[in-house]
Parts: sequence; structure tokens; C-alpha cells
Amino acid sequence: MLIDTHCHLDASEFTADRAAVIERSGEKGVGGIVIPSVARFNFEIVRELAHSFRGGSYALGIHPIFIPDAQHSDLAELEIQIRQSLDDRRFIAIGEIGLDFFVPALKTPEMREKQETYYSAQLDLAQRYGLPVLLHVRRSQDILLKHLRRRPRIGGIAHAFNGSFQQAQQFIDLGFALGFGGAMTYGRALQIRRLATQLPMESLVLETDAPDIPPAWLSRPGEAIPRNEPAEVAGIAQVMAQLRNADLEDIILASAANARRVLPRLAGAA
Repeated sequence: MLIDTHCHLDASEFTADRAAVIERSGEKGVGGIVIPSVARFNFEIVRELAHSFRGGSYALGIHPIFIPDAQHSDLAELEIQIRQSLDDRRFIAIGEIGLDFFVPALKTPEMREKQETYYSAQLDLAQRYGLPVLLHVRRSQDILLKHLRRRPRIGGIAHAFNGSFQQAQQFIDLGFALGFGGAMTYGRALQIRRLATQLPMESLVLETDAPDIPPAWLSRPGEAIPRNEPAEVAGIAQVMAQLRNADLEDIILASAANARRVLPRLAGAA
């Protein structure tokens, strides 16, 4: 069974045909879709969506891109929502959380500090309630790791990983799996493809980040960026199998087992 470990299925890009998108993913063998929240406004949205189809699960967190407008009361509400969701078998992690030092508006000293404050607070929640995290990692690997080393038992997934081999190993040593998706399917993505080949299979999981990061076969030169879908995780698995010179079924089984290991509550969400 394929598991898309990171899919923003609640995004407006899916409003017109969300049910068909979910159906297509099932036809491609996708049996699990993890839907992370991004801010207070969609905590309840992702919860309801995850409960609307077989194999849906969700995470609760505040994404770094939404930190500029976040209020301290959002963290208090997040903790309330976490406590209320602990008995919900489809609630599996804290996320999407992390740091983004790529977007210009988030790179100012003030915003970097605010991002770190919210990231640290959400890691504390993860540790307090014994939950893994789904990490947004964008030009921020070393600072993310600095905070994680202070809380070494959290674990989870470093989503859309694009760091160095040494940084990858540090995340792995802290109990994380690394998410690989559409970026890996482009021949020019040499570093990501090397990582997908060289890292141990037991540390890799599959994802789409849909509707974002479409795989190479959806893109057309000179055209607008196409919408990605959870069904595309099937093709992403094929690319990983080709890069690793491995059997496709072995990749599917291993990546799903890895997802369940780093997201232990995922087994109960099936």
C-alpha cells in the first residue's frame, strides 16, 4: 500500500473535484494520505477531511509561512485541539511546523526570531504529548537540528528534504525519516537524487506535497505550474525504485513501513 505522507488535500485547488482526486489516488494504490494543517483556521478542516475517506489522517500545527500573522493565542488553541484529538485515531502528528529561511519576508531578523519561537513552542507540545512532527525544512536544516537536539525523542518526518548527506544523517540519528517527492523526479535535481540513492531505504518515505511540487511528467515548458495530486505518489515510487535499482513493490512496502514506524499512530488510522 502506498502512503502519501504529506498532502494538503484541503487546499482550494481541490475544491472543484476533491472526491475525484481521492478516488484517483485509490485507483493508483494509495491507501493512506496524511493531511497537515498550516494554521488555526484549518485545524477543524483537516480533521473533518481526514475522517471523510478511508485512509485519511491529519496533523495539527502552525506552518512557518503563516507565522507572520500568528498570535500567541493560536498556540494556546493548538494545545487545546491536540488534547481534544488524542483519542482520535486519525490524529497522528504535530505539523506542519518548522522554519523557512527562503521566503524573503520570513528572512528578516524579526521574522526569524518569531519563527524559532513558534517552532520551539510546537516542539515542546510534541514532546509533552508524545507525538512526532512533520517538519518544513527550507534553508533551515541546521537551526531545526539545533532545537531538535534539545528534545531528542520526538522524531517524525523531515518533509521535502533537500539538505546535505551529513544533515540527512543527523535527522536520521534523531529518529526522523526523510520525505521524497516530486523534486526527485527531475533529472537536474542531482543532490536530491543522490540522497534518494545513497541513504538507507529504512530512512525514506514518499510524499507529494500536493497541490505543490508536481513531478516532472506533469510539467510543460512555458506553461503554468500544474496541480499535483496524491495519485502521483505512485509514479514517485517508481522513480525511487529506478534510482535505487530496486523492485517497485519493495520500495512501496518499505516506505509504508517506514511511515508507520516514525508516525506510530498511523497504523490506527487505516
